[in-house]
Amino acid sequence: MNDNRRQEGLRQLGTHTHYRDDYAPEVLETFQNRHPENDYWVRFNCPEFTSLCPITGQPDFAEIRISYVPAERMVESKSLKLYLFSFRNHGDFHEDCVNIIMKDLIRLMQPKYIEVTGLFTPRGGISIWPYANYGQPGTRWEQLAVRRLEEHQ
Repeated sequence: MNDNRRQEGLRQLGTHTHYRDDYAPEVLETFQNRHPENDYWVRFNCPEFTSLCPITGQPDFAEIRISYVPAERMVESKSLKLYLFSFRNHGDFHEDCVNIIMKDLIRLMQPKYIEVTGLFTPRGGISIWPYANYGQPGTRWEQLAVRRLEEHQ
């Protein structure tokens, strides 16, 4: 096993991929932010997100956008991909998916700031684009979260 991978405790990276059948937050992994003294953005786009409508069981399709300012830990991208893929057979409303993803990532890495947007494709002629954000309480990041939510279009 690669020494960096072993040091970080990463299990998914470089192994045969096993896709989970339902919501699986336990597949998420982190690694040490090598630049915690810098404030910088990390953005992930997942243009092929799918989940199921909890009422009809029909598939819902979306692009999930995740942007965050890391603190000490960062989410590993392959584990994030497997986590997002685990929603494929999971039934939840669009708004729930976005909030669950955000809360799981907050628990995982305690970022300074994070926002998650779901750009769900139309069903019945209506698109739903939920947005959720969070900034560490008592910091300028909390103020940014309030401002960005108030100014969100």
